[in-house]
Amino acid sequence: MYKLQAFYYFLLLSLSCASSLAFSWSQNKRLFNQAKNYEGSSDLVNLEYHMGPVLASPVNLYIIWYGRWKPTQQAIIRDFIHSISSSSVPYPSVADWWKTARLYTDQTDSNITGNIFLSGEFYDSRYSHGGYLSRLDMQKIIKNAVTSPSRALPLNPHNGLYLILTSYDVQVQDFCRAVCGFHYFTFPTIVGVTVPYAWVGYSGSQCPGMCAYPFAWPNYSGKPPPRTKGDSNMMHAPNGDVGADGMISVIAHELAEVSSNPLVNAWYAGDDPTAPNEIADLCLGVYGSGAGGGYVGKVYKDYWGNGFNMNGVNKRKFLVQWIWNPLKRKCYGPNAMD
Repeated sequence: MYKLQAFYYFLLLSLSCASSLAFSWSQNKRLFNQAKNYEGSSDLVNLEYHMGPVLASPVNLYIIWYGRWKPTQQAIIRDFIHSISSSSVPYPSVADWWKTARLYTDQTDSNITGNIFLSGEFYDSRYSHGGYLSRLDMQKIIKNAVTSPSRALPLNPHNGLYLILTSYDVQVQDFCRAVCGFHYFTFPTIVGVTVPYAWVGYSGSQCPGMCAYPFAWPNYSGKPPPRTKGDSNMMHAPNGDVGADGMISVIAHELAEVSSNPLVNAWYAGDDPTAPNEIADLCLGVYGSGAGGGYVGKVYKDYWGNGFNMNGVNKRKFLVQWIWNPLKRKCYGPNAMD
């Protein structure tokens, strides 16, 4: 069960803090332009535990599909979620990647759970809160999903995690300008209870070069991204949808961070909880060994030029950003060369 403590303290921090709990494109851009980042071991990263809870109990994940979605896009995302807890996928798998997240513990030495189950889906195809959403609207969308007269999601304050996914035609505050996704927790004044949640937007039509990297390249650069050495071709999306395949890495990013820092008082680097560097923030742009300077690192490419670094259920391939390994003190993934 979640230990939902210090809510009112963090409510006061909400307006300033929410902007930092995000997959930030502006920060991503800076890292891509650097010669290297934290792929190699670094003693400069002061990642600390601040005594808050992590998601240690098995998680019931609820997806809210906001807007219009293609069944093929939904299938890609569902298969990724199912892959997190699957033990029947060949190495390197999504479940192997999640083992790094599981290294993080709470003050009782309980590790982050290895069991994340897709337990319900809600289809908000009528755009209950319109085509432009603020950050706070995400909580209202959750409220709508758990109170709907038709096929409502359960309101689960014990081990529920809510994932809001917005379709190609939905504009979200700061989306494509500063963030690709973010996580936070709900306010009892809006939803009725405190539960962790995350939002990720579909970037295929709005900003593929920002939020679907490296399947598309930022317009400001004027050139394609560096690829596997000896290969200058554009890396193709492994499941054939730049937006959905790009979302996978952002979803993974947010799931790792919301699991290790659900109430903004657990695992992060830096002294300011309103601007934390979380376990995925430290590894932006890192997908394989040797990453840095816009180079994603050593990843696999199949016959058709599709890039990936891990396997999933239903023979899926995914390209997922690495996260910070607290034991190795560097970014790490199951496709690492060392």
